[in-house]
Amino acid sequence: MRLFIAEKPSLGRAIAEVLPKPLKKGEGFVTAANGDTVSWCIGHLLELQAPEAYNPAFKKWSHEHLPIIPEKWLLTPKRNTSKQLGVLRSLVKQASSLVHAGDPDREGQLLVDELINFLGVKGDKKAAVQRCLINDLNPAAVSQAVANLRRNQDFIPLSTSALARSRADWLYGINLTRAYTLQGQQVGYKGVLSVGRVQTPVLGLVVRRDLAIAAFVSHPFYEVWAQLATATGERFKAKWQPSAACQPYLDEQGRNLSRALADNVARRISGQTGTVSRLQREHKKQSAALPYSLSTLQIDASKAFGLSAQQTLDICQELYEKYQLITYPRSDCRFLPTEHHSQAATVVAAIEHNLGQLNGQAIATLPLNLQQKSRAWNDTKVSAHHAIIPTLKRHSGLSKAQGQVYGLVSRNYLIQFMAPYEFASTEVEVSIAAGSFIAKAIEPKVEGWKQLFPKRSAKAGDPAEDADQLLPNLTKGQLLSSLQADLLEKATSAPKPYSDATLLAAMTGIGAHVSDPAVRKILKDTDGLGTEATRAGIIELLFKRGFLLRQGKSIVATDTGRIFITALPDVATTPDMTAQWEAQLTAIAEGRGQYQALMDPLTEQLQAMTLASRSVVPTQLKGLGTAKVFGKKKRARKKTSA
Repeated sequence: MRLFIAEKPSLGRAIAEVLPKPLKKGEGFVTAANGDTVSWCIGHLLELQAPEAYNPAFKKWSHEHLPIIPEKWLLTPKRNTSKQLGVLRSLVKQASSLVHAGDPDREGQLLVDELINFLGVKGDKKAAVQRCLINDLNPAAVSQAVANLRRNQDFIPLSTSALARSRADWLYGINLTRAYTLQGQQVGYKGVLSVGRVQTPVLGLVVRRDLAIAAFVSHPFYEVWAQLATATGERFKAKWQPSAACQPYLDEQGRNLSRALADNVARRISGQTGTVSRLQREHKKQSAALPYSLSTLQIDASKAFGLSAQQTLDICQELYEKYQLITYPRSDCRFLPTEHHSQAATVVAAIEHNLGQLNGQAIATLPLNLQQKSRAWNDTKVSAHHAIIPTLKRHSGLSKAQGQVYGLVSRNYLIQFMAPYEFASTEVEVSIAAGSFIAKAIEPKVEGWKQLFPKRSAKAGDPAEDADQLLPNLTKGQLLSSLQADLLEKATSAPKPYSDATLLAAMTGIGAHVSDPAVRKILKDTDGLGTEATRAGIIELLFKRGFLLRQGKSIVATDTGRIFITALPDVATTPDMTAQWEAQLTAIAEGRGQYQALMDPLTEQLQAMTLASRSVVPTQLKGLGTAKVFGKKKRARKKTSA
């Protein structure tokens, strides 16, 4: 008997549906006519043991026990899934061969691997385990995956990477959470001060942004705009570019802080003659954006519809598991395998049935070229999973939010078959009284894929900032009349608080928030802070633990979050350390790194960090916190950690 072990019931049922009929349903499994059996986990059936499992004395939190470093790691069955574990234990014993059908990512790989190991599978039976990689729950895609099984041993590095991540996060979180909670208790803080390898740097991002906003002092700056006219009366505007001689009067962003200087420029150029000193015209083409990864979808859903990262992930899981309308959603990839291109017509037909229209346009009338292959189809950039795209499935009756997310996924798929956006880009430099003035204009020529996106509204306020102005047909050396110049006084503005979209963007592009070039390079080459699967959960975790709160669309730190971050060492609150971890985890997953290369230095680091924590006395936390936030142990969502 061949046993497929799926990660969750919905995936197990999808596999069973493509096996020979009739199917016989049992409790926790399905058997096909040819004897093949499908069973499933319910997320992780196993979890790392609590510290007291290694030593009963560890049940009491004490600095004397820290750091807690298990010599031999222990797993224990989760109570609420022990029944299904029993089903799998019996089936694994009966099976002549096993097929690993976990989700196609490092956590999915570990989830089933650790079960196989826990149930004592050894020798030839373990060596013969096969791997089934499923990104799409539609029958045709599942059938193809079942027909193209791979050796599970080929994925050992991926599993080892997930194992290292899991154990390292346990060590880091358990030890530092205990260390700083004990210090908080000394000053009267009520509750747990949790520390995590990812969650704490994310909290640090928000705290530092809040502090920057609070410390911000606005100052005025001044712009000069030349109102220019051709001999035939055509008019346009050009902005003054301060010269090197003006450097003492400029801020770090190159803005002029001197009113007197701006007044002088405005007086000198009014009523003068200008000359077109440089003229650059280019016809440009802009290709469509790639299909979505999870984070890019979450960012756009937040901007467009105000959905939180967790809401978008939950909707994606429903669209994937319940309705089978999209492919695997926890993907960090934005590319597609070339074999998918042959399904384009059927996928588009499904989108048309499910949505009817996008951005006010009937999908049937869109100028799609289904023979076109955009840069999205690239086998070399697809690993275990590909970009999130619609499936062949047809369905009616989605909720408003489900339709919104499905619409975004569909839009970014459809634009792969649309013409590029074409525009004329013009930049003109005009010399007036020895000063330089620049005018820029964008003139759309071919709307292309942009017709599926909302039109950009004109900027409110200052008309001099009108990005949509059209320039007359100019030539280099042409003389222009400089009319009355406009002097505009503006004020610098504070950084904006984080929103779901901008916090996610900061986590994915975390390299922009570090100053060390070496660390920035590592972060650029990795996924940033957290992974596609964990980011939403980490943000929600910080809310649940009382470190963050929402103010409208803004995400800000609570007093507890702010005081806690200022009490912690910088190494715990900045992304530098997690950048090093992610680089090592990626190396392990790719077979270039070793498990011990991550774990050994971490053990030494925890020795120093737990010792240093004893000198931290966060007196400002007195009276804060609430035991209710941490009183009940809630079931953790799958793949939410750190």
